[in-house]
Amino acid sequence: MRQRIIGFDLARAYAILGMFIVNFNFSFGSFWDKSPVGQFLNLFTGNSTAIFIICAGMGVSLLSDHPTDKEVKVTIFKRSWFLFALGLLLYNWWPGDILHFYGGYMHIAALLLFLPRSVYLWSALIGIVVYHALLFIIPVETGWDLSNFQYEDFWTVKGFFRNTLYNGWNSIFPWIAYFLLGMWLGRLDWSSRKVSRQIFLTGLICFTLFEGIRWYAMQVQPGKNILNYIMSDYFPPYLPFMMITVGFALMVITVCIYIGDKFKSSLLINSLAKTGAMTLTHYVLHLTLGMLLFQWLTGLQYTGLLRIKDPASPEYILLFSLAFFLVAVLFSNLWNKRFKKGPLEMMMRWVSGG
Repeated sequence: MRQRIIGFDLARAYAILGMFIVNFNFSFGSFWDKSPVGQFLNLFTGNSTAIFIICAGMGVSLLSDHPTDKEVKVTIFKRSWFLFALGLLLYNWWPGDILHFYGGYMHIAALLLFLPRSVYLWSALIGIVVYHALLFIIPVETGWDLSNFQYEDFWTVKGFFRNTLYNGWNSIFPWIAYFLLGMWLGRLDWSSRKVSRQIFLTGLICFTLFEGIRWYAMQVQPGKNILNYIMSDYFPPYLPFMMITVGFALMVITVCIYIGDKFKSSLLINSLAKTGAMTLTHYVLHLTLGMLLFQWLTGLQYTGLLRIKDPASPEYILLFSLAFFLVAVLFSNLWNKRFKKGPLEMMMRWVSGG
């Protein structure tokens, strides 16, 4: 169990570093920068979020080792509402918040927790199918100002439910599929080398296949709608994007679990694992203190929306993200000397009673 937790937390540490890069780049950089460093930053778009959500699902699966169905479900329900409330509060500052969606995933997950493992995969598939069906009913750009990615009617009843269920940044459909996949992965026997190899190979095939489809589409240039569907990146999260990010996530998580097992006594590995165990705290800190610090250092105004003019250089964003991650690692290890959980993790456990 300890080896499994180290590996999962390593994957979370990777995910939070990627989210630092993506979110600082969104707020202060440019996704259209074609320089080598700019393109490198864009590689983290989608992949980091997918790993973040999948690891969350794996964490919920691990809770099922606890004594009774009722106790665990009550704990998860309480945590889901804590995250939902915290996310809505944060949304006023950071419109790209994932926590209130995360709360939604957990609430649904609590209902499925003790069902057979295969139910998770079927439910994930249903989530993707429902999303694609909704595309024929509601235009995916409804509510969006795509010039700066501001959602204009979020605080209306109709807009809130549309954004939460269908076309928000990480809406329940289809993003819950990642969470449910994580729950399925969390039920596997990761002490088995055969399981690890199979999951890694599945990820490699999935990633290679759909990246190959993208490459082929760029060569033959099919119709505009087909090409947009195949090449869409993060928003809208069409099937090719989801399969590529799932494939990448399976490879990263498998490698992290292998490293956690192989080097479980390493100071570096344990330091990174402690950072991964505090992703909720680091997620909120980088969106608050991190954004304010970047604004102060550069003089660029933080708006929470996509930056259109005068972006920071991708080199500066990368260096700042790495520096902020290093501070997060140091903080995590200093905090861990006295407390077992991060500040927000402790608050969530106090609220949920678990």
